[in-house]
Amino acid sequence: MSNLRNSVRLIGHLGIDPEIKTVGNKKVAKLSIATNTNYRNENGEKIEETQWHNLILWNRNAIIAEKYLSKGSEISIEGKLSSRSYTDKSGMKRYVTEIVVNDLLLLSKK
Repeated sequence: MSNLRNSVRLIGHLGIDPEIKTVGNKKVAKLSIATNTNYRNENGEKIEETQWHNLILWNRNAIIAEKYLSKGSEISIEGKLSSRSYTDKSGMKRYVTEIVVNDLLLLSKK
């Protein structure tokens, strides 16, 4: 059960093309995926809710993302939640929660 601590699994579609950067001698990819939930409200109307998730991929996974992923691609990921803060240009402190991806599975054909 200890491997379930801080574990996230999602299947979704990319909202943007991966943003690839090199940090030192490592590659990092930033991207976001959308997941959808469908349900019916009390009036029987079908409701679809979309959640957006920010992902960070390092090294091999970043190389795969750069080579094979683009906006609209469907992927499955497993990773862990990571929170951080930073100060923006106007001096306000901002908080970000991201998923650091350990495993990546491509579900769409390129």
